[in-house]
Amino acid sequence: MTIEKDSALDPVTLTVIQNGLQQVCNEMDLAFSRSAFSPVISEANDRSDGIYHRDTGDLIAQGDLGLPVFVGTMQDSTKAVLAKIAAGDTAPPEDGDIYIVNDPYLGGTHLMDVRFVMPFFHEGTLFAWLANTGHWPDIGGAVPGGFSANATEVEQEGLRLPPVKLFKRGKMDPEIYAIIMSNIRIADQRIGDVKAQAAALTVGARRLTAMIERYGKTTVDEAIVELRERAARRMRAKIATIPNGVYKGEAFVDSDGVVDEPLRIALTITKQGEELTFDLSGSSPPCLGPMNSVIATTRSSIYLAMKHIFPEVPINAGTFEPLKIEDPEGTFLYARYPRPVSGCAAEVSQRIAEAVFSALVQAIPDRVTAAPAGTSGNFALGGFDPERGRAFVMYQISGGGYGGNADHDGLTNGCSTIGISKTPPIEVTEQIYPVLFDRYALREGSGGAGAKRGGFGVDYKVTLRRGEARASFVMDHGRVGPPGAKGGAEGAANRVTVIREGQPFTPEHLSKDQGIAIKAGDSVAVSTPGGGGFGHPFDRPVELVERDLRRSYYSLDQAEALFGVVADPETREVDTAATMLQRSKKRP
Repeated sequence: MTIEKDSALDPVTLTVIQNGLQQVCNEMDLAFSRSAFSPVISEANDRSDGIYHRDTGDLIAQGDLGLPVFVGTMQDSTKAVLAKIAAGDTAPPEDGDIYIVNDPYLGGTHLMDVRFVMPFFHEGTLFAWLANTGHWPDIGGAVPGGFSANATEVEQEGLRLPPVKLFKRGKMDPEIYAIIMSNIRIADQRIGDVKAQAAALTVGARRLTAMIERYGKTTVDEAIVELRERAARRMRAKIATIPNGVYKGEAFVDSDGVVDEPLRIALTITKQGEELTFDLSGSSPPCLGPMNSVIATTRSSIYLAMKHIFPEVPINAGTFEPLKIEDPEGTFLYARYPRPVSGCAAEVSQRIAEAVFSALVQAIPDRVTAAPAGTSGNFALGGFDPERGRAFVMYQISGGGYGGNADHDGLTNGCSTIGISKTPPIEVTEQIYPVLFDRYALREGSGGAGAKRGGFGVDYKVTLRRGEARASFVMDHGRVGPPGAKGGAEGAANRVTVIREGQPFTPEHLSKDQGIAIKAGDSVAVSTPGGGGFGHPFDRPVELVERDLRRSYYSLDQAEALFGVVADPETREVDTAATMLQRSKKRP
């Protein structure tokens, strides 16, 4: 039993509780990854955990190790669960219950991101909600892996789950579980992920209980209120440094996977005082294919973009208060049932963030980067392994270049804008699935030229070793590369090549296609985008271009064309005087 203490919310106690709440979430993240079966969770860390308010569902804390895009969406999905309970559409919570939900229109992303939401009771009273999201490697639908590039309605993308109790008073409901497993592929392999996801919440409950018993419920409650108010104040203070004005940005999605035309994200940001208003109403209308974005993902994309710009502001619901987002009704950024949405979280979200960067780099260039690679490189391969006598679904994500910024070059092979997920080690992938990576290397020359160049993407080629399979991918930035900023050049565009019986072909939609039949010996080659450059390329110091040449980051022809340098073909040493003369002649 807790002995309630008098409130002692001094600065030290507040800081300890703040870090304690963060640590609870971090431990949930680690427990989830360490016990999960699927490499996409255990190795790639495509998951997140958080603590949410008992009455409102507002974010209290989220782990440092979780995907940023889930910051806003998990808050919205927790709110959706509370709304369903209040309406009587689902049973009220009891100790030991865990709700499962993946409905994208109820605060979700795509169907593969499955959420568990658990009420946390302390001494018989609801104190908070614990929630997490894990990317399941398959959720049914038209193609293995769920990334249906040609879907025209959400039912084609997989099983959609409203909030239902998968666990009741600590025990899994076998009937609900059977329904789910009967609608997905490799169902026999899911129990490891389901138990890991539930166990992570149990770890969080134990750690949160220990914190409350140490400091008292009243003190922890007061700390949660104070931390929210402080986060709002800090975000307002950061926004106040942006000059008042109206800033416009845009970004383009290659296509929706069905109609081969780009989709435009048109963003207007109005800065007034200590608030930012985001207007996306000028964006393209709803699309036929799966590149629609649900409103929770659209909002979360703006939140994470601002977190990139002001990383020192702590994350909770208060962080979002000064960010006013007008609902983009009538656009593809406010998807309603039955619009397909499999590309929203992994791809469209990154284009939204890119639009935020392109708008605010005009106002605060010292804070904002040129465009990053902006694609998660979603590649799913599903088939049957005759040697092991079982089906498989492999899900591969890949890194790309970050944009250069005022201070330094962009990161090479960085994770996607929306997360911290990494490519699973190829040794692990080759052990689990019947594939062989023929190549995995830095994509030379892909970084956009600039005074601070963009980072480089990666090149990889994977071959099916045995059996037959179907390949699907939902990627982006295949038409044009990530744009530069302040005079910088764009990075290299995404490239996908499928090689069947020795014959290569490029998909009609460049980086989107589904259900491509391949046999043993066939391959898929992917080259991910480099980041955009920052500042005029001719302002890049000669010694840095020379260093890049020595490292074979660029060829001699590329260095001359992009950076205006003159170099010795054998030694790769730059002739400074000749370079300055050539730059002066070629500079606009």
